[in-house]
Amino acid sequence: MTTTNNKVRLATVWFGGCAGCHMSFLDLDERLIDVVGLVDIVYSPVADIKKFPDNVDVTLVEGAVCNSDHIKEAKVIREKSKVVISFGDCAVTGNIPSMRNPLNIDTILSEVYSGTPGPAPPDQGILDIMPVILPKVLPIHQVIPVDLYLPGCPPDPERIWAALTLLLKGEPVVLPVEMRNFG
Repeated sequence: MTTTNNKVRLATVWFGGCAGCHMSFLDLDERLIDVVGLVDIVYSPVADIKKFPDNVDVTLVEGAVCNSDHIKEAKVIREKSKVVISFGDCAVTGNIPSMRNPLNIDTILSEVYSGTPGPAPPDQGILDIMPVILPKVLPIHQVIPVDLYLPGCPPDPERIWAALTLLLKGEPVVLPVEMRNFG
């Protein structure tokens, strides 16, 4: 992988999900020191960086696409990343967030917010304040092309380590059969 300063520019993103994939990444424990020696973390929910940067080598996308902001951010990620990894079952399949797909989102919103202390804000103007909830939750590959799928709920640290070390060495990421399962 071509890098600057001999370090891979790594980004991690969290869409609709529980953050378990990021927690599993942190469960690399002392191997995080090895990872930090090989990468510059240029964007992540664990870092206070506001704008997705240019020239990212690898982006791990955790979570399903649930709203209009996720779609916009996914497109920026794809444009600015050499490799995009669908990170965990929510990103790969929609998993738990997609359990709402058989339900009517307008009915849900109406029932949830009908007991609020005032009327719902008008549709005009709210789009600048809050993202629009999508009628159906989507796995990331239904919004942008994905280069690698890393399943698991969450992927265990060994699976993450195996994929990252192969990727960072510039080798094809082919996980052993026992690391290709979901859940």
